[in-house]
Amino acid sequence: MVNDTYQTIEQSSEGEYKEKGSKFLAYAYPMETELELDTFLAALKDIHPKARHYCYAYKLGMDANRYRANDDGEPSGTAGKPILGQIQSFGLTNVCIVVIRYFGGTKLGASGLIHAYKESAKSALENATIVQKYLYVFYHMSFNYDQMGHILNVLKELDIEISEKKFETSCSATIHIRLSAEQSTIHRLKAKLLHKSLEEINEETDIAFCKISKFGKQML
Repeated sequence: MVNDTYQTIEQSSEGEYKEKGSKFLAYAYPMETELELDTFLAALKDIHPKARHYCYAYKLGMDANRYRANDDGEPSGTAGKPILGQIQSFGLTNVCIVVIRYFGGTKLGASGLIHAYKESAKSALENATIVQKYLYVFYHMSFNYDQMGHILNVLKELDIEISEKKFETSCSATIHIRLSAEQSTIHRLKAKLLHKSLEEINEETDIAFCKISKFGKQML
């Protein structure tokens, strides 16, 4: 079965950890693209201009390859990696955590830093609301005005969500379907539009009065 379910955080949250005078402030954010990282860092540097380090990690998407961890001057592997480890431990994705350190004058050593960054990131996630979301496939439907009523009725009957619709000289609708239900839903959609049984429909079946084209995926 296709896995189209993932967990993330609903909104930003904060956590804190103190050790030997050093203060570690963690900020967790829901994240959709890498471009948001600069915005997060810039905002935090405005709030905490005197902090010593701004370490972070993020994970995006449902594969294991879209992640990054940054130590921002801390000894290699002592900050970004334990922050990322908490995102993974909570089973989350589309999440960024930035941990700001105010140095307290006493060095913590590698093991102390790893523990501090881990615990501060963990605290932020424990304070977050974790939500379950899904991966959707998007399709574009184009048709003439005289078919609008029939097509909209079928979409409503099959409980297919419409993201956008335009009714002009020609009409169009954008629909989104959970990835795990994609094939069966498109199969039923074609059958209903053509007034045919499921057995009469296959992947090659075209609909003369309605062009249906797949154009992307998105996590919602």
